[in-house]
Amino acid sequence: MSRASDPGLLVLHAVRVLGTGDDRAVAARYGLDAAEVHEELLDLEAFGLVTWAEFAGTGGWSLTERGRAEDGRRLAAELAAVPRAPAVVREVLAGFDPLNARLRQACTDWQLRPVAGGRLAVNDHDDAAWDGRVLDELGAVVDGVAPLLAGLVAVLARFEGYDARLDDALAAARAGDGSRMAGLGAASVHGVWMELHEDLLATAGVPRGGA
Repeated sequence: MSRASDPGLLVLHAVRVLGTGDDRAVAARYGLDAAEVHEELLDLEAFGLVTWAEFAGTGGWSLTERGRAEDGRRLAAELAAVPRAPAVVREVLAGFDPLNARLRQACTDWQLRPVAGGRLAVNDHDDAAWDGRVLDELGAVVDGVAPLLAGLVAVLARFEGYDARLDDALAAARAGDGSRMAGLGAASVHGVWMELHEDLLATAGVPRGGA
């Protein structure tokens, strides 16, 4: 049976997977009540687990080192409480790694493509065949991760939604919105994938770069 995460963990973990985000973004990440999330964030700030920073008129919450350690502790406790979850997470991470390599290459190919003389140049997206192949590869990667996500959701409910977000971003990219392919932020295929990667590594207790 899939385990529903404690709301306090979801708030702290949302800050981690987002990297930085305001109250609205943190609440939206797991569909939580905005007012309750605001109060929880203030409590987390009081305990030194998150910090608020502003730059050029925008601001967001991010984890402190203490907050990252606490998130890891809570994730480990949650994982240990679900008998099948540790094995599922290990299997999913092993299956994710080759897909991750393919996605990184596809994102590179979306931004750069070969030109005369074997050089690489910024992709101006005037070669529909090249872009089409890249989008097809992304589609294959998204299709490939779907069964892995289904296995995760079966044990940890907080992984629900990644598949729909990836499908939505890819459909928008296919429809001509290039920003939904490799743009910054959680609305692009690359942005959703980065959140998923961080979520997987954090859940498995693997430091980034150590997978």
